Order: sequence, then structure tokens, then C-alpha cells
Amino acid sequence: MPLPAPASPRRRAHVRRIEIEGFLREDGLYELDASLNDVKDVDYPLASGLRPAGVPVHLMRVRVTLDAAFNIVDAHACSDGVPYPGQCDTIGPAYRKLIGLNLVRGFRRTVGEMFADVRGCTHLTELLLSLPTAAIQTFATFRRDNEDSPEKPFQLDRCHALESSAEAVQRYYPRWHRPAGRSG
Repeated sequence: MPLPAPASPRRRAHVRRIEIEGFLREDGLYELDASLNDVKDVDYPLASGLRPAGVPVHLMRVRVTLDAAFNIVDAHACSDGVPYPGQCDTIGPAYRKLIGLNLVRGFRRTVGEMFADVRGCTHLTELLLSLPTAAIQTFATFRRDNEDSPEKPFQLDRCHALESSAEAVQRYYPRWHRPAGRSG
């Protein structure tokens, strides 16, 4: 079901694009390349000078390299478009601290703590919050989602549609279906 029509005529002012690409490397590791791009549809006056319409106010990029257990083994961040050149674009090296974190075990909370306030860039940190689900989708490319395995499929009990007692689990993952009120 699509969004309802706008309640009033409107004119677009801003576009934020977040893009994440997942790769399988020849050495068996995985990489996620992520970018956040903010663009205004009008000329935008900043303290650092006028940003013409269509020129990114923010263009942030992150690359993380992962092993098969979702552990980050390498990380890079850069800021190619920033509102305060010479300032915003100097924080990238701080994001090397991502190395050693696991994308699916407490990642969002840890990132929020590690890079809160002036310890990081709001936009880079926000971009990182999309990486766990993008990693899962990248890994899923190479696995059947209902393959016969002794381990419960990763995606179960991680969203409302795939809660163990849900109809979708009963239909597509009957082995793992549990009556409501019983965890498994």
C-alpha cells in the first residue's frame, strides 16, 4: 500500500540518499561500501559559503570488510563533501575503531557510544546504523533462507513478520514455528 497523496501541494527542498553495496571478495571476505549524500534543490547559504543547488552538502563514505561471522576486520571512512571543509573531513580515521566489532551483536549500541557527540560525525555514524541489515542481505545472497540446518535461521525472531509464532514462520519455516507465548 503506497503512502497517501500529500495533504497539500508541496515543493521538494532536500534529498538524502543512502546507498550500500555489498561485495564478496575473492579471498572470501565481504565488503560493504556505504555512502550518504545530502543535496539541496536550492542554493544553500552556509557559514563556510554558498552551496549551489545540486552540489552535495554532505557526501560521506564508509567501507567495512567483514569475515563470515560478521566481524569487522578493516574499516575506512571519508568525507568528500562537507559543510565545513578542513574540519568535518578530518574525522575519518577515528572510524578505524570499528575494527573488531561484530555487525550483528550490539553494533548499533556500541557505535552510538563510541562516536557520540564530538567523538564522531553525526552523518557517518548514522550511515553505520544501516550496515547490519545490509550485511545480512549481502550474506543471504549466498544462502537459501530456509535451508535445512540444525541452527535456527538467522532472520527468525528479528522482525514482527518472522516472530516464531507468526503465520509466515508456520508456513515457510514449520520446523521453527512455536505457539504464541513460547520462545524457541
